[in-house]
Amino acid sequence: MTTDSTPLWQPSAERIANANITRFIDFVNRDRGAGLTDFDSLYDWSVTELESFWDALWDFSGIVGDKGSDVILKDGDKMPGAAFFPDAKVNFAENLLRRRDDADAIVFWGEDKVKRRLSFAQLYDEVSKFVQALKAEGVGPGDRVAAFMPNMPETIIAMAATASLGAVWSSCSPDFGIRGVLDRFGQIEPKVFVAVEGYYYGGKAFDTLDKVEGILAELPSVKKTVIVPYTREEPPIGALKNAVSYGDFTGAFQPGDIDFVRMGFNEPLYIMFSSGTTGVPKCIVHGIGGTLIQHLKEHQLHSDVKKDDRVFYFTTCGWMMWNWLVSGLASEATLLLYDGNPFYPSANILFDYADAEKMTLFGTSAKYIDALNKAGVTPKETHDLSTVRAMTSTGSPLVPEGFDYVYASIKSDLQLSSISGGTDIVSCFVLGNPVGPVWRGEIQTRGLGLAVNVFDDDGKPVVGEKGELVCTRPFPCMPIMFWNDPDGSKYKGAYFESYDNIWCHGDYVELTPRGGMVIYGRSDAVLNPGGVRIGTAEIYRQVEKLPEVLEGLVIGQDWDDDVRVVLFVRLAEGVTLDDALVKKIKDSVRKGASPRHVPAKILAVADIPRTKSGKIVELAVRNVVHGRPVKNVEALANPEALKLYDGLAELSA
Repeated sequence: MTTDSTPLWQPSAERIANANITRFIDFVNRDRGAGLTDFDSLYDWSVTELESFWDALWDFSGIVGDKGSDVILKDGDKMPGAAFFPDAKVNFAENLLRRRDDADAIVFWGEDKVKRRLSFAQLYDEVSKFVQALKAEGVGPGDRVAAFMPNMPETIIAMAATASLGAVWSSCSPDFGIRGVLDRFGQIEPKVFVAVEGYYYGGKAFDTLDKVEGILAELPSVKKTVIVPYTREEPPIGALKNAVSYGDFTGAFQPGDIDFVRMGFNEPLYIMFSSGTTGVPKCIVHGIGGTLIQHLKEHQLHSDVKKDDRVFYFTTCGWMMWNWLVSGLASEATLLLYDGNPFYPSANILFDYADAEKMTLFGTSAKYIDALNKAGVTPKETHDLSTVRAMTSTGSPLVPEGFDYVYASIKSDLQLSSISGGTDIVSCFVLGNPVGPVWRGEIQTRGLGLAVNVFDDDGKPVVGEKGELVCTRPFPCMPIMFWNDPDGSKYKGAYFESYDNIWCHGDYVELTPRGGMVIYGRSDAVLNPGGVRIGTAEIYRQVEKLPEVLEGLVIGQDWDDDVRVVLFVRLAEGVTLDDALVKKIKDSVRKGASPRHVPAKILAVADIPRTKSGKIVELAVRNVVHGRPVKNVEALANPEALKLYDGLAELSA
């Protein structure tokens, strides 16, 4: 736990007074007689009075729909099984498209190659045409539409059109391989497939049509394929089965009012996928209303997003942060989309974007912040960034040095929110508090309405000690089911095997006395040398602050009837792993963590395998080192890197 006694940032009195969360406290005090005085009392009320909290949030955020009866939570003693707003009828896209004026709805940068913008009125009209085209193909409630797309406006248009009809959306990014796409979409059998013809990365154009052809050959459920031009105006699509260009698909229709199909609050909206590194990806189905109300809460209360704010997240369509970003439209904010390499044509590109488009929320990953730090980038000296009020970081724990870098080199007056949750809940368990301080190395708070605790090995709640992240009461954004899991056994096995009726998330964490959270890594990757549990993030924090090390990956190797800690490092250019550097790494770990954290072996590698969303895959490497198969290498962005860990002589002694 961090022991720093002075926060890195505190909101001004003016900022607190103008915050959405302050308005919400006033709202529930006035309308619900809650008697709240500050954020801590709000959090306590939100998890003890679940029904009042979520009911108030519906009203405060202005959800468009029919709330139904007075029943807010049905079977609230069952996890899984609880259902929020069981009689409500809502349409997700109707909430995204509530605004129809000429202000920017979407701004898009495709590296330095493409720049476009759509107003709210234009977005509505484009969705209207796509809705009519989908209807003409027979798409209706429950049908699946799948996308193989970059983070560009047409992806949002197609998703919103799908949701307008009560159909179900699923997406992945065009850097996926054919088998990786089929492992996902083959399970859900989409009726319509939306695919880009190519994409840019690092200044180069990559053709995807061969992959699209290979996907369609093994996806017989697809009745129509819509090809979106991006790198070419008229791509050659004649060889593709039942394929039509985006322009031809929508061109026959005139924009008009959309007849939004309101569905049950707990009907499916998105199908998302587990990383798939231990087998075929699990298909996680998220509900319409749960996704909407949870994202409204996280945007408006935890991120202080307001009408006309300009919200950015660096993400692909294969990561749940894309779904999170898109929901910003429901708060009448402008979405700033970027697709491509965040360091092309220079490391300043996203900060150029922030200044040019007056970005208010800058969302990114911990790895990006670390890479900026390693590259010595100092946006504070080269950019204005006066409009940027908040920066969010996720994907992996943000190390304390990452906090230092942001405040020293990016902006000092900034709410830095390290956030964490995942695909499992399409949102966050722990995240920011706009009216509270930021402490070094610490996530600010638990999510409102989420009864998050930490359990020790005996299943008892603890504060100031490491343990399992759990949620002890139901919440609206729990998956409504897994696809092809008729008896619910896969779903229950994923989250409810450790503790009966309690969600166990699989993160190894610590709840601080301040109510913040420190994440030490995934529970299934926790090391156990000599019977002492060690989170991998504790080692990364010490190793990756060294300038010689670009990044590390640590595993526990079964050895001599125990477990020994093995650290792999990817080194900076021109650096060699000699005895002096090994000693420096070990000394840094010993001093910054403990003697038990010190790796028994340190090996240099040319690459570190990671998922498509950038997360390193410790378990896959551990399997390779132990001679066990990795079940689904298609889930990896760089599967060839696994070969670097196979049969290493250094690990046989």
